[in-house]
Amino acid sequence: MIRLQSNSDTLTTAHSIDRATLRFLTVPAMTLLTAIAAQIAIPTEPFGIPITLQSLAVLLTAMTLGSKLGSISMLLYLVTGAIGVGVFAEGNSGWLTIIGQSGGYLIGFIACQPFAHWIIRRKDKSIRGWLAIFTAGLVVHAVIFAIGVPWLWLVRNNDSGTDPMTNMSWSTAIHYGMIVFIPGMILKSGIAAGIGAWCLPTVAKRLW
Repeated sequence: MIRLQSNSDTLTTAHSIDRATLRFLTVPAMTLLTAIAAQIAIPTEPFGIPITLQSLAVLLTAMTLGSKLGSISMLLYLVTGAIGVGVFAEGNSGWLTIIGQSGGYLIGFIACQPFAHWIIRRKDKSIRGWLAIFTAGLVVHAVIFAIGVPWLWLVRNNDSGTDPMTNMSWSTAIHYGMIVFIPGMILKSGIAAGIGAWCLPTVAKRLW
């Protein structure tokens, strides 16, 4: 017996294909956005860790793609930089950047992806309000700092080229690895909340 496909079945299949294509294209698009955001950088003294728009792009990635695809997008970002494409802050690239003093922040880009999605998404897949999105931004930054600051401390204190008398203390690592970035963290979380409240409900319907 041959079953004829109804118009509704055809529309459902077409919608699924369109959604899959959109998700497939959005993953590298968010990788590219993060790479562009990384080039807007202001180095900080005395260690040169730059203030960038990367974490805003990372947060938008988590909001847009969700935990799995967001993690894939950020992994693609790290792999792209590792093979020599200058996608990291100030055009840097290579494995030395990943294992260097800023490497913990880069790893944090992947680790933070599930947290934002868990905060802003209800069980019925609807979106919570701007306050939840703002909170997600703070949590995303907190995860990045939780990995980045100890990594910074470890690298600075195990660098063979560092004078043993000037090794980095925990208070210094926390100050220059987190405290100086807090104003930008609040600003970027606020920007993400505004963007999310405006377009996230529509994006969620198309991508989630």
